[in-house]
Amino acid sequence: MKACFIGLGYIGLPTAIIAADSGVEIVGVDVNPKVVEKVNNAELHIVEPGLDKLLKKEVGAGKLRATSTPEPANAFFVVVPTPFKGDHEPDVSYVESATRSVIPVLKEGDLFVIESTSPVGTTEAMAEIIFAERPELKGKIHIAYCPERVLPGNIIYELVHNDRVIGGLDEASTEHAKSFYGRFVKGELFATNSRTAEMCKLTENSSRDVQIAFANELSLICDKVGINVWELIKLANRHPRVNILRPGAGVGGHCIAVDPYFIVSAYPEEAKMIAQARATNNYKSEWCSEKVINAILKFELANGRKPVVALMGLAFKPDIDDLRESPAMHIAEAVAAAGTGADLRVVEPNITSHHRFELSDMNEAFDAADIVVMLTAHTPFKSLPQDVDGKTVLDFCGVFQN
Repeated sequence: MKACFIGLGYIGLPTAIIAADSGVEIVGVDVNPKVVEKVNNAELHIVEPGLDKLLKKEVGAGKLRATSTPEPANAFFVVVPTPFKGDHEPDVSYVESATRSVIPVLKEGDLFVIESTSPVGTTEAMAEIIFAERPELKGKIHIAYCPERVLPGNIIYELVHNDRVIGGLDEASTEHAKSFYGRFVKGELFATNSRTAEMCKLTENSSRDVQIAFANELSLICDKVGINVWELIKLANRHPRVNILRPGAGVGGHCIAVDPYFIVSAYPEEAKMIAQARATNNYKSEWCSEKVINAILKFELANGRKPVVALMGLAFKPDIDDLRESPAMHIAEAVAAAGTGADLRVVEPNITSHHRFELSDMNEAFDAADIVVMLTAHTPFKSLPQDVDGKTVLDFCGVFQN
């Protein structure tokens, strides 16, 4: 069995590595030559615990290599980004480009699977593109949709143990895809059709977005009335049928912050609650930015000098290096653009450099800061002292909350 993975990012590379570890010969394809070079040198270009050892093992054993163009295989997997364009409309151009790239090497009996989060109907649309160029393959290849559902920071475990939803264009395609995933997935494989599988992925992330929006909305209300939102949620969750999530600085990442728009853009009249949740979570980062800027201005009025401000975290969630759609990034950029003149010390322990911000050491930034702003709840931040006289602490993500 030989499989070709198109896209070696946060999901494509880990999945390719896990598949290689199950005995499949893997060819990874990426348009970024630096990614191809790093993979072939067994160097990890993302942060994911334990993945570097597995990468070295599979590359060393000759089970995984990378290239810039697809080549003949038994199975092809599209694992590329699906961002949005214009007024939050889904952009499937990367999926289409990846699909077109494999058309010349497809042959009878091959499996073609889309893992990228996609609007409903995308799998069928890609099948039409394939058969328009290769009509002789109609009814001769297997096409399916199988979305990932993993948590960055725990990808190795979840790729293997999480259940998967697999939707083929026909029953034979579904079974063919199940056979492949069954090589390394210990979770249950649920069969459905492609449209249901596509909608399932969007539904999962939209549900999370709505739940987070409720927690973030509570935090806004509690701030107005002087209630500790963390204590409130802890008490409310003592109810046997209540499970409120933790509020934060907003919602980021390439899933929860993006996928709901795929539903809203297609069904604007029906998806009212989903749209409002998106608006609430986007507003939360704006609210946090205003809080920081106001704290800077208040400090200057009281002390007659510009404060040192430690902005703690840029990633969209704890203990990863992923800055995509990160509310922490949005807040840092908004504070920097406000022109307050404050001395900003930006801390992100999971990356070595940033194109805009000069990164500071965690302890040095914290010690020097007059205002400490917790934007991402990275584990190392929890070791910092909680009670420091003379510092203003804005803990938007509950680092100092038990």
